[in-house]
Amino acid sequence: MRSSRFVLCVLALVAVPALAAPPKPATKYGANAAAGKTFTHDGVKLYYEVYGAGEPLLVVHGNGGSIADMSAQIDHFRKRYRVIAMDSRDQGRSGDSADAITYEKMTDDLAALLDHLKTGPVNVLGWSDGGIEALLLGVRHPEKVKKIAAMAANLSPGDEAVSPEVIAMVNTMLESAPKDAKDTPEARREAKVTAMMLAEPHIDPKALEAITVPTLIVASDHDVIRDEHTLTIYHHVPNSQLCIFPNATHMIPFDEPARFNAVVERFLREPFVKKERVKDMLKSLEKMRAK
Repeated sequence: MRSSRFVLCVLALVAVPALAAPPKPATKYGANAAAGKTFTHDGVKLYYEVYGAGEPLLVVHGNGGSIADMSAQIDHFRKRYRVIAMDSRDQGRSGDSADAITYEKMTDDLAALLDHLKTGPVNVLGWSDGGIEALLLGVRHPEKVKKIAAMAANLSPGDEAVSPEVIAMVNTMLESAPKDAKDTPEARREAKVTAMMLAEPHIDPKALEAITVPTLIVASDHDVIRDEHTLTIYHHVPNSQLCIFPNATHMIPFDEPARFNAVVERFLREPFVKKERVKDMLKSLEKMRAK
Protein backbone atom coordinates (compact mmCIF):
# COMPACT_ATOMS: atom_id res chain seq x y z
CA MET A 1 0.00 0.00 0.00
CA ARG A 2 1.48 3.36 -1.00
CA SER A 3 1.56 6.16 1.50
CA SER A 4 0.29 9.68 0.97
CA ARG A 5 -0.09 12.82 2.97
CA PHE A 6 -3.19 12.93 5.12
CA VAL A 7 -4.61 16.38 5.71
CA LEU A 8 -6.54 16.42 8.97
CA CYS A 9 -9.10 19.13 8.52
CA VAL A 10 -9.77 19.47 12.21
CA LEU A 11 -6.47 21.39 12.24
CA ALA A 12 -7.02 23.05 8.90
CA LEU A 13 -8.61 25.85 9.73
CA VAL A 14 -9.32 28.64 11.84
CA ALA A 15 -12.46 29.01 13.72
CA VAL A 16 -15.18 29.53 11.20
CA PRO A 17 -18.67 29.60 12.76
CA ALA A 18 -20.45 26.36 11.92
CA LEU A 19 -23.07 26.82 9.24
CA ALA A 20 -22.59 30.59 9.23
CA ALA A 21 -24.61 32.16 6.45
CA PRO A 22 -22.27 32.50 3.46
CA PRO A 23 -21.84 36.07 2.26
CA LYS A 24 -23.77 36.88 -0.88
CA PRO A 25 -21.39 37.67 -3.76
CA ALA A 26 -21.88 41.00 -5.51
CA THR A 27 -21.67 39.29 -8.90
CA LYS A 28 -24.60 37.16 -10.06
CA TYR A 29 -22.57 34.13 -11.10
CA GLY A 30 -24.27 31.88 -13.60
CA ALA A 31 -26.45 34.70 -14.93
CA ASN A 32 -23.94 37.42 -15.71
CA ALA A 33 -24.48 38.83 -19.19
CA ALA A 34 -21.15 40.65 -19.05
CA ALA A 35 -19.21 37.42 -18.54
CA GLY A 36 -21.44 34.79 -20.13
CA LYS A 37 -20.41 33.18 -23.42
CA THR A 38 -21.23 30.01 -25.32
CA PHE A 39 -19.52 27.53 -27.62
CA THR A 40 -20.72 24.32 -29.19
CA HIS A 41 -19.31 20.84 -28.63
CA ASP A 42 -20.79 17.51 -29.71
CA GLY A 43 -23.84 19.35 -31.02
CA VAL A 44 -24.62 20.97 -27.65
CA LYS A 45 -24.42 24.71 -26.99
CA LEU A 46 -22.57 25.12 -23.70
CA TYR A 47 -22.67 28.20 -21.49
CA TYR A 48 -19.60 29.35 -19.55
CA GLU A 49 -18.23 32.30 -17.58
CA VAL A 50 -14.64 33.36 -16.85
CA TYR A 51 -13.42 35.59 -14.00
CA GLY A 52 -10.12 36.87 -12.67
CA ALA A 53 -6.57 36.46 -13.92
CA GLY A 54 -3.61 34.23 -13.23
CA GLU A 55 -3.23 30.46 -13.18
CA PRO A 56 -6.39 28.83 -14.61
CA LEU A 57 -8.79 27.05 -12.27
CA LEU A 58 -11.75 25.12 -13.67
CA VAL A 59 -14.67 24.74 -11.23
CA VAL A 60 -17.35 22.14 -11.94
CA HIS A 61 -20.83 22.02 -10.36
CA GLY A 62 -22.91 19.03 -9.28
CA ASN A 63 -25.98 17.18 -10.54
CA GLY A 64 -28.89 19.34 -11.67
CA GLY A 65 -26.99 22.48 -10.75
CA SER A 66 -25.27 25.32 -12.51
CA ILE A 67 -22.40 27.76 -12.26
CA ALA A 68 -24.38 29.60 -9.57
CA ASP A 69 -23.90 26.69 -7.15
CA MET A 70 -20.17 27.44 -7.13
CA SER A 71 -20.62 31.17 -6.42
CA ALA A 72 -18.72 31.10 -3.14
CA GLN A 73 -15.80 29.29 -4.77
CA ILE A 74 -15.72 31.55 -7.84
CA ASP A 75 -15.90 34.67 -5.70
CA HIS A 76 -13.02 33.48 -3.52
CA PHE A 77 -10.65 32.04 -6.09
CA ARG A 78 -11.05 34.76 -8.75
CA LYS A 79 -8.84 36.98 -6.56
CA ARG A 80 -5.84 34.80 -7.36
CA TYR A 81 -6.82 32.58 -10.30
CA ARG A 82 -8.44 32.79 -13.70
CA VAL A 83 -11.62 30.94 -12.76
CA ILE A 84 -13.50 29.10 -15.51
CA ALA A 85 -16.98 27.70 -14.90
CA MET A 86 -19.44 26.01 -17.26
CA ASP A 87 -23.01 24.76 -17.03
CA SER A 88 -22.98 21.05 -17.84
CA ARG A 89 -25.05 19.80 -20.77
CA ASP A 90 -28.78 19.58 -20.00
CA GLN A 91 -28.24 21.83 -16.98
CA GLY A 92 -28.24 25.53 -16.20
CA ARG A 93 -28.03 27.74 -19.29
CA SER A 94 -26.42 25.08 -21.47
CA GLY A 95 -28.38 23.33 -24.17
CA ASP A 96 -29.95 19.89 -24.12
CA SER A 97 -28.38 16.82 -25.68
CA ALA A 98 -30.32 14.41 -27.86
CA ASP A 99 -29.24 11.24 -26.09
CA ALA A 100 -28.43 9.98 -22.60
CA ILE A 101 -25.98 11.91 -20.45
CA THR A 102 -22.82 10.24 -19.22
CA TYR A 103 -20.00 11.54 -17.08
CA GLU A 104 -17.61 10.77 -19.90
CA LYS A 105 -19.54 13.09 -22.25
CA MET A 106 -19.63 15.88 -19.68
CA THR A 107 -15.91 15.43 -19.04
CA ASP A 108 -15.17 15.67 -22.74
CA ASP A 109 -17.28 18.86 -22.86
CA LEU A 110 -14.95 20.33 -20.22
CA ALA A 111 -11.89 19.27 -22.21
CA ALA A 112 -13.39 20.92 -25.29
CA LEU A 113 -13.95 24.13 -23.31
CA LEU A 114 -10.29 24.19 -22.29
CA ASP A 115 -9.31 23.74 -25.93
CA HIS A 116 -11.73 26.50 -26.93
CA LEU A 117 -10.14 28.88 -24.39
CA LYS A 118 -6.61 27.66 -25.17
CA THR A 119 -5.83 27.46 -21.46
CA GLY A 120 -3.14 24.82 -21.39
CA PRO A 121 -3.12 22.62 -18.26
CA VAL A 122 -5.46 23.80 -15.47
CA ASN A 123 -6.22 23.15 -11.85
CA VAL A 124 -9.64 21.57 -11.39
CA LEU A 125 -12.10 21.81 -8.50
CA GLY A 126 -15.21 19.66 -8.79
CA TRP A 127 -18.07 19.10 -6.35
CA SER A 128 -20.24 15.94 -6.41
CA ASP A 129 -20.86 15.17 -10.11
CA GLY A 130 -18.19 17.79 -10.74
CA GLY A 131 -15.80 15.76 -8.60
CA ILE A 132 -16.42 12.73 -10.79
CA GLU A 133 -15.70 14.80 -13.88
CA ALA A 134 -12.56 16.23 -12.28
CA LEU A 135 -11.22 12.70 -11.73
CA LEU A 136 -12.22 11.67 -15.25
CA LEU A 137 -10.34 14.65 -16.68
CA GLY A 138 -7.24 13.21 -15.03
CA VAL A 139 -7.96 9.80 -16.56
CA ARG A 140 -9.19 10.79 -20.04
CA HIS A 141 -7.29 14.05 -20.60
CA PRO A 142 -4.20 13.93 -18.37
CA GLU A 143 -2.38 16.56 -20.42
CA LYS A 144 -5.04 19.14 -19.47
CA VAL A 145 -4.70 19.00 -15.67
CA LYS A 146 -2.13 20.29 -13.15
CA LYS A 147 -3.87 19.58 -9.85
CA ILE A 148 -7.27 18.09 -9.02
CA ALA A 149 -9.51 18.69 -6.02
CA ALA A 150 -12.50 16.32 -6.06
CA MET A 151 -15.22 16.86 -3.45
CA ALA A 152 -17.61 13.97 -2.72
CA ALA A 153 -17.12 12.00 -5.92
CA ASN A 154 -18.32 8.44 -6.49
CA LEU A 155 -17.27 5.78 -8.98
CA SER A 156 -20.51 3.78 -9.09
CA PRO A 157 -24.22 4.48 -8.54
CA GLY A 158 -25.09 1.72 -6.07
CA ASP A 159 -25.20 1.60 -2.28
CA GLU A 160 -21.61 0.42 -2.11
CA ALA A 161 -20.75 4.03 -2.93
CA VAL A 162 -23.80 6.14 -2.10
CA SER A 163 -25.88 6.24 1.07
CA PRO A 164 -28.99 4.03 0.67
CA GLU A 165 -31.14 6.90 1.97
CA VAL A 166 -30.04 9.04 -0.96
CA ILE A 167 -30.80 6.32 -3.50
CA ALA A 168 -34.26 5.92 -1.98
CA MET A 169 -34.77 9.68 -2.09
CA VAL A 170 -33.87 9.85 -5.78
CA ASN A 171 -36.24 6.98 -6.60
CA THR A 172 -39.02 8.73 -4.70
CA MET A 173 -38.37 11.98 -6.56
CA LEU A 174 -38.66 10.22 -9.91
CA GLU A 175 -41.73 8.19 -8.97
CA SER A 176 -43.63 11.05 -7.35
CA ALA A 177 -43.29 13.56 -10.18
CA PRO A 178 -46.77 14.39 -11.56
CA LYS A 179 -47.40 12.60 -14.83
CA ASP A 180 -48.52 15.73 -16.65
CA ALA A 181 -45.54 17.70 -15.37
CA LYS A 182 -43.20 15.26 -17.09
CA ASP A 183 -44.39 16.61 -20.43
CA THR A 184 -42.77 20.02 -19.88
CA PRO A 185 -39.22 20.64 -21.16
CA GLU A 186 -38.08 21.58 -17.66
CA ALA A 187 -39.47 18.40 -16.10
CA ARG A 188 -38.02 16.18 -18.83
CA ARG A 189 -34.62 17.79 -18.32
CA GLU A 190 -34.81 17.36 -14.54
CA ALA A 191 -35.87 13.72 -14.84
CA LYS A 192 -33.06 13.00 -17.30
CA VAL A 193 -30.39 14.48 -15.08
CA THR A 194 -31.78 12.98 -11.86
CA ALA A 195 -32.13 9.51 -13.36
CA MET A 196 -28.47 9.59 -14.35
CA MET A 197 -27.55 9.31 -10.66
CA LEU A 198 -29.15 5.84 -10.56
CA ALA A 199 -27.36 4.62 -13.70
CA GLU A 200 -23.98 6.36 -13.65
CA PRO A 201 -21.00 6.38 -13.24
CA HIS A 202 -19.19 3.10 -13.85
CA ILE A 203 -15.52 3.77 -13.22
CA ASP A 204 -13.09 1.00 -12.31
CA PRO A 205 -11.10 2.16 -9.27
CA LYS A 206 -7.96 0.92 -11.01
CA ALA A 207 -8.54 3.49 -13.74
CA LEU A 208 -7.70 6.18 -11.18
CA GLU A 209 -4.16 4.83 -10.98
CA ALA A 210 -3.53 6.59 -14.30
CA ILE A 211 -3.94 9.97 -12.58
CA THR A 212 -0.42 11.22 -11.94
CA VAL A 213 -1.04 14.85 -10.95
CA PRO A 214 -1.39 15.89 -7.29
CA THR A 215 -4.97 15.21 -6.23
CA LEU A 216 -6.96 16.21 -3.17
CA ILE A 217 -9.79 13.82 -2.32
CA VAL A 218 -12.36 15.63 -0.20
CA ALA A 219 -15.56 14.59 1.58
CA SER A 220 -17.41 15.24 4.83
CA ASP A 221 -17.93 12.94 7.79
CA HIS A 222 -21.71 13.08 7.20
CA ASP A 223 -21.53 12.96 3.42
CA VAL A 224 -23.93 11.16 1.08
CA ILE A 225 -20.90 9.31 -0.26
CA ARG A 226 -19.88 6.39 1.94
CA ASP A 227 -16.69 6.96 3.92
CA GLU A 228 -15.29 3.63 2.71
CA HIS A 229 -15.86 4.64 -0.92
CA THR A 230 -14.03 7.93 -0.48
CA LEU A 231 -11.10 5.95 0.95
CA THR A 232 -11.21 3.60 -2.04
CA ILE A 233 -10.81 6.59 -4.35
CA TYR A 234 -8.01 8.02 -2.21
CA HIS A 235 -6.07 4.76 -2.15
CA HIS A 236 -6.22 4.37 -5.94
CA VAL A 237 -4.87 7.81 -6.85
CA PRO A 238 -1.07 7.60 -6.55
CA ASN A 239 -0.27 11.23 -5.60
CA SER A 240 -3.25 11.96 -3.42
CA GLN A 241 -4.07 13.70 -0.18
CA LEU A 242 -7.22 13.13 1.86
CA CYS A 243 -9.43 15.60 3.70
CA ILE A 244 -12.54 14.60 5.65
CA PHE A 245 -14.30 17.65 7.05
CA PRO A 246 -15.58 17.10 10.60
CA ASN A 247 -19.22 17.71 11.49
CA ALA A 248 -20.14 18.57 7.91
CA THR A 249 -22.30 17.26 5.07
CA HIS A 250 -22.21 17.02 1.29
CA MET A 251 -23.10 20.72 1.25
CA ILE A 252 -19.99 22.13 2.93
CA PRO A 253 -18.90 24.15 -0.15
CA PHE A 254 -22.14 26.12 0.33
CA ASP A 255 -22.64 25.82 4.08
CA GLU A 256 -19.10 26.71 5.14
CA PRO A 257 -17.27 28.09 2.11
CA ALA A 258 -14.51 29.74 4.15
CA ARG A 259 -13.49 26.41 5.67
CA PHE A 260 -13.84 24.53 2.40
CA ASN A 261 -12.09 27.11 0.23
CA ALA A 262 -9.16 27.46 2.64
CA VAL A 263 -8.38 23.73 2.42
CA VAL A 264 -8.55 23.76 -1.37
CA GLU A 265 -6.46 26.93 -1.62
CA ARG A 266 -3.77 25.50 0.63
CA PHE A 267 -3.61 22.42 -1.58
CA LEU A 268 -3.39 24.48 -4.77
CA ARG A 269 -0.79 26.94 -3.48
CA GLU A 270 1.60 24.63 -1.67
CA PRO A 271 4.12 22.52 -3.61
CA PHE A 272 3.02 18.90 -3.52
CA VAL A 273 5.16 16.69 -1.30
CA LYS A 274 4.44 12.99 -1.17
CA LYS A 275 4.81 11.87 2.42
CA GLU A 276 6.30 8.56 3.49
CA ARG A 277 4.23 7.04 6.28
CA VAL A 278 7.04 5.78 8.53
CA LYS A 279 10.08 7.67 7.25
CA ASP A 280 8.52 11.11 7.68
CA MET A 281 7.00 10.19 11.02
CA LEU A 282 10.41 9.12 12.35
CA LYS A 283 12.04 12.27 10.97
CA SER A 284 9.57 14.44 12.87
CA LEU A 285 9.85 12.27 15.97
CA GLU A 286 13.61 12.72 15.95
CA LYS A 287 13.21 16.53 15.76
CA MET A 288 10.68 16.48 18.57
CA ARG A 289 12.90 14.38 20.84
CA ALA A 290 15.90 16.63 20.11
CA LYS A 291 14.18 19.68 21.64
